[in-house]
Amino acid sequence: MSKGKQSKSKDSQEIEALKNQLARALADYDNLRKRVEAEKEAFVNFANLKLITRLLPVYDLLMRVQRHLKDQGLASAISELEGVFRQEGVEKIKVRVDDKFNPEEHEAVEVVDNGKKKGKIAEVLIEGWRSIKGPVIRHAKVKVYSDKVEKKEG
Repeated sequence: MSKGKQSKSKDSQEIEALKNQLARALADYDNLRKRVEAEKEAFVNFANLKLITRLLPVYDLLMRVQRHLKDQGLASAISELEGVFRQEGVEKIKVRVDDKFNPEEHEAVEVVDNGKKKGKIAEVLIEGWRSIKGPVIRHAKVKVYSDKVEKKEG
């Protein structure tokens, strides 16, 4: 083989190696870009959930006031706040009296005597909230029926 053919063969091998290197670098860059974008989205979601967690006691207060005042303007404001929560991917945990107690969604803060309804919810004290994409933000605080209630001696 002549020196010219060897040189061209060596050049084409180097070109092929550089092409492969460039393709790998571009793929690595694309993977990095996707990972940074996912981390950024996760951070924004975390920050939003943290803010919403701080707003939930305000929401609870507005709900308590609304139960007493029954004011249309206040009801409208509460509805708007619930809409913001939904837009941010947060929803109420649906829980009703006589639903089965679920420790993943409910927090039992009191036990009520009723053996026939043992393990069911007696009353919802504070609504629970969850992220649509993930975890429970705040467990619903409930009273639960049980047949083993300790009687306090007076």
